[in-house]
Amino acid sequence: MTDSTNITFEELNLNPFVLQSISEMGYTTPTPIQQQSIPALLAGGDVLGEAQTGTGKTAAFGLPTLSRLDANLRAPQMLVVCPTRELAIQVAEALTDFAKHIKGMFVTTVYGGQSYTPQLRDLKRGPQIVVGTPGRMMDHIKKGRLNLDNLKACVLDEADEMLNMGFLEDIEWILEHVPNETQMAFFSATMPAPIKKITRQFLTDPTHIKIESVKANNAKITQKAWRVGRIGKNAGLERIAEVVDYDAMIVFVRTRNDTIVLAEHLNSKGFAASALNGDLQQQDRERIVDQLKSGKIDILIATDVVARGLDVPRISHVINYDLPHDPESYVHRIGRTGRAGREGEAILFATGREMRSLHRLERVTDGQIGTFDMPTSEQLGKKRVAKTQEKLEKLIESNDLSQFQEILEKVAESTELSALELASALLFERQIKMPFFPQPDPVERAFDKNERSSRNGKNDRNGRDRPERGERRPRRDNGEFTTYRFNVGRSQGVRPGDIVGAVANEIAISASDIGQIRLYGDFTHVDLPKDMDKNAFEKLQQVQIRRQAITPSLVTAAQIQEARATDQNNQDRKGNDRGNRNDSRRRNDSRSRNDSRGRDDVWAKKPRSNKGSDSGRIIRQFS
Repeated sequence: MTDSTNITFEELNLNPFVLQSISEMGYTTPTPIQQQSIPALLAGGDVLGEAQTGTGKTAAFGLPTLSRLDANLRAPQMLVVCPTRELAIQVAEALTDFAKHIKGMFVTTVYGGQSYTPQLRDLKRGPQIVVGTPGRMMDHIKKGRLNLDNLKACVLDEADEMLNMGFLEDIEWILEHVPNETQMAFFSATMPAPIKKITRQFLTDPTHIKIESVKANNAKITQKAWRVGRIGKNAGLERIAEVVDYDAMIVFVRTRNDTIVLAEHLNSKGFAASALNGDLQQQDRERIVDQLKSGKIDILIATDVVARGLDVPRISHVINYDLPHDPESYVHRIGRTGRAGREGEAILFATGREMRSLHRLERVTDGQIGTFDMPTSEQLGKKRVAKTQEKLEKLIESNDLSQFQEILEKVAESTELSALELASALLFERQIKMPFFPQPDPVERAFDKNERSSRNGKNDRNGRDRPERGERRPRRDNGEFTTYRFNVGRSQGVRPGDIVGAVANEIAISASDIGQIRLYGDFTHVDLPKDMDKNAFEKLQQVQIRRQAITPSLVTAAQIQEARATDQNNQDRKGNDRGNRNDSRRRNDSRSRNDSRGRDDVWAKKPRSNKGSDSGRIIRQFS
């Protein structure tokens, strides 16, 4: 192989349109995993990649496969199976960026927690690439919505993570239904026994590639974490932008839409912010980066993919607005600061449950992540007063204000008001949007504070999902929320997770911003933030959960009390015989499951030829 220090993407025989895309993204030199995987996959062989996420695996399997797919064939030709919807979205966005110059190439995602409607619509269009999570992907295959007859490549991304999440049987089922001639590529950070087993079963003489984990060069980077409190992420980010002394900052979010929404929000608050995402043309990206370098903008809202390799020395702070889906992405994020010998600061926003992930991030960075309290409303007010004083002093020093003084004198004479009173009125008007005396912060509950200081997750049980009891999320003041009625409930098999996934995905709010969820027989009461975007209610009206429109409507306090009382009465009536009935049901369910395993002929695992046999070896060439 060519010397890894000199090899470029142009030497790897990739599709010219793919090369054009990655060139516009600023990529010239492949990472080690890309250098070794791309030739092997272009040659038609199977690949087993042992590498941490963040080493460039998406490009490692995406670039060669895109180079060989048939854009004129409107049918799934590549599957990418991911453990989480966040990773699925990120992988799909990256593949879309890589394929943007290939006419007719279409990438879609399928994952749980989202309405089936957009997924079915996209699958009918005939996407060449389908990225998704195991459960939803398996469901679409079973029901004939995802046809694998033309499949040419199947990728497992973060195979060990899917194993940890209990997806092993789902993965095996999907692989059993993949055509035998399909090219396979498995990527995993570790190689536990079950992963080795499916590797032996489904891969044919794979090229085994092992890449060492990425480590952070974080000697000059201070890392901190804020446990997201009642003021919310947006308010927290605003306080950092106002109170902390920074030169420039980059804020990382998960999706392209989030970059736009957050940048617009910050601009409306008077900050100089801009979004950087994969939808932008290369010339627009370069213009935005130049504006950041020159100081025309101070805050950049970006996704992981487009910010890779970004080198702007004046970035003093990195804000992880959304937790990265893997530790290595965190390494790349915080590496955007502390450059050119400067010191930098990396701040992470984490919910109670996410605080437990800090140990993993500390291990991969070889550093300490301390926790901190967000500046209080009182500190915020004092900072605003100090900034206003500084601005006034500069205005007086650098401008001739004699004409304005004459105006004040005339107004004072005609109104019998003093100059001090008039100046106070002008100052009051100026501070309306950013008050000098903000409302006091809401008082957090005791267990919230305990979570901040304890990362073992024990106190986090207060917010744990409990499917049969809707009050699954930490309580907040009622004044922060509006309660809605959704016309789906227990009778439709709805769980709190279904509500959270559908709502957060459709109206683009964080799951942590959703309040209490109370499941009843055929409806659900859901607390949503009062300060939602004005279009959010219209978007809610389009949401479906388990194929049923939720038809949201506002709920009064009396209706809430009535629903709780009725539900409590029903529970009381059922309480006397529940124990015996549950015991019987468990016995019957156990027998039913055992019996069904032998009768489920339709979706029983199909016999598969031994891929490990040399006689069955096929050198795959894509048409």
